[in-house]
Amino acid sequence: MRTLRLLSLACFTLALAPSFADADVRSLLESKILSPGTPQREVISFTEGRVPPMPAVKSKQQWEAIAGVLRQRVLDEVIFRGEAAAWRKARTGVVWMETISGGPGYRIRKVRFEALPGLWIPALLYEPEGLDKSSGRIPVVLNVNGHDRPNGKAVRYKQIRCINQARRGMLALNVEWLGMGQLHTPEYGHYLLNQLDLCGTSGLAPFYLSMSRGIDLLLSHPNADPGRVAVAGLSGGGWQTITISALDTRVTLSDPVAGYSSYLTRTRNFSDLGDSEQTPCDLATVADYSHLTAMLAPRPTLLTFNATDNCCFAAGHALPPLLAAARPIYRLYGKRQNLWAHVNFSPGNHNFGRDNREALYRMFGVHFFPDRTDYDAREFDVSDQVKTKQQLHVAIPDNNATFVSLARQIASSLPRHADTPTADASPAARSKWQSAARKRLARVIRTRPMQLGSTLVDEKIEGEGDGQTRAILWKLRLGGEWTVPVVELVRGEPKATSLLLADKGRTSVADAAEALLAKGHRVIAVDPFYLGESAIGGQDFLFALMVATVGDRALGLQARQLQAVAKWAQKQRGQPVHLVAHGPRTSLAALVASGLEPGSIGELRLHGCYKSLKQVIESKLGVNRAPELFCFGLLEQFDIPQLEALVAPRTLTRNQVP
Repeated sequence: MRTLRLLSLACFTLALAPSFADADVRSLLESKILSPGTPQREVISFTEGRVPPMPAVKSKQQWEAIAGVLRQRVLDEVIFRGEAAAWRKARTGVVWMETISGGPGYRIRKVRFEALPGLWIPALLYEPEGLDKSSGRIPVVLNVNGHDRPNGKAVRYKQIRCINQARRGMLALNVEWLGMGQLHTPEYGHYLLNQLDLCGTSGLAPFYLSMSRGIDLLLSHPNADPGRVAVAGLSGGGWQTITISALDTRVTLSDPVAGYSSYLTRTRNFSDLGDSEQTPCDLATVADYSHLTAMLAPRPTLLTFNATDNCCFAAGHALPPLLAAARPIYRLYGKRQNLWAHVNFSPGNHNFGRDNREALYRMFGVHFFPDRTDYDAREFDVSDQVKTKQQLHVAIPDNNATFVSLARQIASSLPRHADTPTADASPAARSKWQSAARKRLARVIRTRPMQLGSTLVDEKIEGEGDGQTRAILWKLRLGGEWTVPVVELVRGEPKATSLLLADKGRTSVADAAEALLAKGHRVIAVDPFYLGESAIGGQDFLFALMVATVGDRALGLQARQLQAVAKWAQKQRGQPVHLVAHGPRTSLAALVASGLEPGSIGELRLHGCYKSLKQVIESKLGVNRAPELFCFGLLEQFDIPQLEALVAPRTLTRNQVP
């Protein structure tokens, strides 16, 4: 009986041994290495240091030369990349529909127009009553709206603004915004525009073309005055206003309302961190929003902000840097009086209410109707003329293009370099292909050498006997800008080294670490940029967008960090490391790092890897969920099979995402 009890106890102990070991390993992986807030401080420092400052300018001619270059570069290098260049030149349609009664002094014409082939924008044109060929030329206003998802163009304050413009003798075009109102469907979600970026086509282009085609439509009106063209909007409409007004010189007056701030303001005021369209890939390699504001000179401009804005871009922090950038430029033109600023105190929240609207009407009076002695900037009470969404509905095709459908269409012919070396290709042929492909991949992910310094933080020991595990905690300083936390696990006398990472961070792969230790591997568990202990915290993906707008790539940062850690480990141990990734995001980073680092990375094992990057599009994944997957132009040049071909002839094993 006693022997049976001892045997049972021994079996029980053996059965529990792995779970005890797992618990020990998990405890070691949970060790904190970074001081609180380190990843956020580092990403702020990284992005701030790359935002271009306003140039020192001494003459109007010098500024006009600079502004002309900036404008052209933003259009060519940021907005109209990839298929967007063809969209820009494409012939697009306009369909006029019914005219409905508005109220005293105006009528409403329903219209839809193509921003690009197949993508129709519903809109409403508010016309002064009795307008005909004999009426002469009158001002036109493009009215854009922000993130009002349920109402869009039918939102009350926007209707009131358009009605007041028409009753003052202006053509007011009320356009729907992508993702709002009638276009508020899942495939227009703004975080999906980065699917186009993945394909090498600017996701910003549909937004810009919607505005520029809207101006085209207004100026095609027989009564339109091309010398009096205004744009105004709140929030996302304010962003639209500064963007089109700075880049399209047909705009002669603009009023961006609580819609933007300098990138340098945003890194210190997180409420201002903008969505994908407001932080487009590579914009800050050319210009900051301070430059765009100065580029409005000498045209009449009203910068409207709210004192206690409960959303974003509060006047106290957003307005002063913009005025500091723009005022000297307006002075060079002798047009200081054309730059107005208005701060709303009542109600002071995020609004384009009556006080802010009347500031716009006053600007119209001064610059569009200077000779009208009867002009009154006080708002007409038109509250009884506001219409329902149903009354203002504009028919659009059921198969209207979306971010997802556009990305799917472009991706169907990608990657452009689909050929890979065949199985019977000679080593020389494979090497030649890989050399050229590595150069292309390095350009896509914006790679550059990254020097590494290491600091030993602590050592810990868990367990006893053969199951004893030693943990060495490292801070690896990369490029003088990033600190990567590493837990090195050692049990017995390791025969190989595995670099281990996971989408959910190193603490999520204790079982995998234990299995590697049991096989005699040294385990180096790393949390690269954005993941695990390197998570930025609040507003994380918005900071990832900031990294992209200053010209870097989240995927590139992760891959470079993995390459640097692999080189460090190889130097310490004298042999290439095995790289093991768990999850589709880290699998992509590991695949890229392995493709670029044939010397330090040996065997590659991927768990949950995509079969194709086109799965990102088909699953309707947004940049807010996995920013590194949307590296600009990656799918244009490489899909998973081409990246895998860069790893050959090294061993690669993987389990795919279904």
